[in-house]
Amino acid sequence: MELDGFDFKLLDALQRDASSTNAELGAVVGLSASQISRRRERLERDGVIDRYQADLNAAKLGFAVTVFIHVTLAAHSAGNAELLRKLIVDTAEIQQAHAMTGETDYLLRVAIRGLGELSVFVNETLLAHPAVARVRSEIVLETIKDGRLLAL
Repeated sequence: MELDGFDFKLLDALQRDASSTNAELGAVVGLSASQISRRRERLERDGVIDRYQADLNAAKLGFAVTVFIHVTLAAHSAGNAELLRKLIVDTAEIQQAHAMTGETDYLLRVAIRGLGELSVFVNETLLAHPAVARVRSEIVLETIKDGRLLAL
């Protein structure tokens, strides 16, 4: 799929504020609202735009602690990896999960209400899982930047 300058301007505007109307986007991009609508539909259909979502303020909703958890598998096998992937997908507290190279097999970003809840999560969800050998957690003291904007 080929993207032109208008597509990149549209994508940049959408990633900054996906609630913008086609008319508002058109003013930023330099196209009419109907042209924006057609381009937007094409970008969605072709999978360039995965989804739209609202960014919620975790702290205001009671999720006061962000934790990065390093997970090491008990055994490196396709079966264990699949078991852990299922746990990751099915666990709401896990916001992001990445398969890694190096010492850590998976790096998880977890939003949790407090340290007591973190203890329960680590001990009863992760360490109790048969695919997991070891976990190491790092509690975030301050978030300097939290975003997924691509440098278009």
